[in-house]
Amino acid sequence: MDENLDDVLAAVGPRLKALRVSRDVTLTALAEATGISVSTLSRLESGQRRPNLELLLPLAKAHQVPLDELVGAPETGDPRVHLRPIEARGMTIIPLTRKPGGIQAYKHILAAGRLEEPSPQVHEGYEWLYVLNGKLRMVLGSQDLVLGPGEAAEFDTRIPHWFGRADGGAVEFLSLFGTQGERMHVRAKPAAKR
Repeated sequence: MDENLDDVLAAVGPRLKALRVSRDVTLTALAEATGISVSTLSRLESGQRRPNLELLLPLAKAHQVPLDELVGAPETGDPRVHLRPIEARGMTIIPLTRKPGGIQAYKHILAAGRLEEPSPQVHEGYEWLYVLNGKLRMVLGSQDLVLGPGEAAEFDTRIPHWFGRADGGAVEFLSLFGTQGERMHVRAKPAAKR
């Protein structure tokens, strides 16, 4: 069993390096994203440092992959994508994309509950959202809006913004987010020629 564990741990370094290189991420950028020093990352990749959960969890999060992908869990042959929900700011957020960089897609679920006082946040990026179910209250700068099913909004996330329940009922919405200000491109059907 110890030999098997050593083999699994020895394969983590090359797997980490291959994942980072395939995504065109530098050690410096990965260090900034994870809070792990460049030297520790380099030693992990070269096999000079033994991996542990404290190091692998932030790396899995930064690469947006399941932990078992880093440690090489055996393949089950199951082709389905298993989404791992995140609980944040009183809502369940399900990542729908796994590749870092570019536009990221998420499904947000707010269970029915009490109304909350808005606490707008700002950050770099650009966001587009689409309400699936319920009524979403969206505070965007000085605007206080209620969006219903089928309604969409897009905005620069440097504008103070906040989302919550409009009426205490459950809300589900999709969001597309670009950290570098990428915008989604919507193609419209050209107008008919007269």
